[in-house]
Amino acid sequence: MKDLGAAKKILGMEIHRDRGSRKPWLSQQGYVEKVLERFGMSKAKPVSTPLANHFKLSTEQCPKVDKEIKEMSKVLYASVVDCLMYAMVCTCPDLAQAVGQVYKYMSKPGRSHWEAINWIFRYLKATVGHGIVFGSQRHDPLIVGYVDSDYAFTLGGGPICWKSTIQYVVALSTTEVEYMAVAEAAKEALWLIGLVKVFGIRQGGVQLHCDSQSAIHLAKNQVYHARTKHIDVRFHKIRELIASGEILLQKVYTADNPSDMLTKHVTTGMFKHCLDLLNVCKH
Repeated sequence: MKDLGAAKKILGMEIHRDRGSRKPWLSQQGYVEKVLERFGMSKAKPVSTPLANHFKLSTEQCPKVDKEIKEMSKVLYASVVDCLMYAMVCTCPDLAQAVGQVYKYMSKPGRSHWEAINWIFRYLKATVGHGIVFGSQRHDPLIVGYVDSDYAFTLGGGPICWKSTIQYVVALSTTEVEYMAVAEAAKEALWLIGLVKVFGIRQGGVQLHCDSQSAIHLAKNQVYHARTKHIDVRFHKIRELIASGEILLQKVYTADNPSDMLTKHVTTGMFKHCLDLLNVCKH
């Protein structure tokens, strides 16, 4: 019998270890390079954000005449989105918002949607060597969550779970949207607590950072609010979790909330700051 060497690759994800700093690094550099080559984007001009602000994608841009429909049928739109989706799910939370946008038009993509795809490729070209850096267990070993309309969770300083999706329920205000997002994030936090317990990590309450003071007030205040009586009762579970100490809901400034980039287009400066907060960078 002999000791087995540490894993270096799993499901297309490359695992690197910096023995000196005791920080593992997870990336998909090889996979991304193959995708860029497969779709003829290896020599694309790099850009600094996944989707520029001038892309205003909508169903109005879907092809309407037979000629355009025939032209777009030759484009490997669905295959490209699937490849981008895999990268996003595994190691690229920075792609989440952009991929979510182009995904909506898979059934009938237009030229503008394809141009957006090409822009995402250009961003991948610029960040092909990037990945997720985790700290050692002595540095921030616990789960920490960030929530806006979407959410992200980190462990050891690096993202382990993120969600960027279209709002699926009707809300009458931004406060209600963020309140419901907090409730959804809390459910994910409970699942993550059970997951890390398997690895011997004693979590305790999960710090969940939210940049909406109004949503925090609704979550912490047990008093009946007429303005929230129409919100589905399942979202009010968050109040019990806060009262029990399982969720530690805290205020964070919007400028320091990395989940902001999962919700909407942000400035280049803010986008880079979000990546720094999540430890998504070049090794």
